Amino acid sequence: MPASNGGRPSTAERVITVLADVAEDNVVRTDPDIPLFEQDVLDSLRTVDLILALTKEFGVDISPAELDRSSWATPKHIVAFMEARVGV
Repeated sequence: MPASNGGRPSTAERVITVLADVAEDNVVRTDPDIPLFEQDVLDSLRTVDLILALTKEFGVDISPAELDRSSWATPKHIVAFMEARVGV
C-alpha cells in the first residue's frame, strides 16, 4: 500500500503496522484475508493489546464491547473498521 498524504502512511498502513507489532507476525502484511483467530495470530489478550495500541495510534476510543470476532476476523476487516472510525 503506497503512502498517501505527502508521504504520510495511510490509515491502512498504520493499522497493519500496529497489527503486525501486536501480533508479532508479519503474515498480516502479506495476507489481508488470513483468519486471525483461527490461525492463532490473535487471541483474547492480543486483541486487548491491539485495541489499546490502535487507541494510542489513532486517538480514538474503542470499547471491547463494540467488537466481535467476525468484525475483526482478518486484517482487511480491522482496516475497514478503523477507516470507518477515523472517517476515511
